[in-house]
Amino acid sequence: MTTDHPADIPPGFAPHERRSPLTEPWEPIYARKTPDAIILGLRLTTPHTNSRGLVHGGLITALADNAMGLSCGLKVDRSVSQGLVTVNLSVDFLGSAGIGQWLQIDTTFVKPGGSIYFAQCFVTADGEPCARANATFKALRRKALQKD
Repeated sequence: MTTDHPADIPPGFAPHERRSPLTEPWEPIYARKTPDAIILGLRLTTPHTNSRGLVHGGLITALADNAMGLSCGLKVDRSVSQGLVTVNLSVDFLGSAGIGQWLQIDTTFVKPGGSIYFAQCFVTADGEPCARANATFKALRRKALQKD
């Protein structure tokens, strides 16, 4: 961790290194890696909200998909698979969150398989439940292995 860590970001979080065009407007996004999960978090600001000033469900859904996929990716055998794609995603919204709160997406369960992976995550706003999500991912086989 660097010494210029923002004071309002929980300890252990660092800037998320895996950026995408979708999440670019939501930066900065932070991540904390454990042996079993990639936990994402961000301090909510106006670009994260809907017209009522609450966190947008699309943001929660996209970041839950991201956190669970990256967490499953920790279990992927890279010699066989070139990555994962989402085949199913469901989100239950349990509460709301607003500007200034710390939104955290914590993958709590990963079940790896041969080609299918299952995950569950919980989303909290300042520690209070905001959403839960479940997803199924398919491992993409390397093309070199498909030549038979």
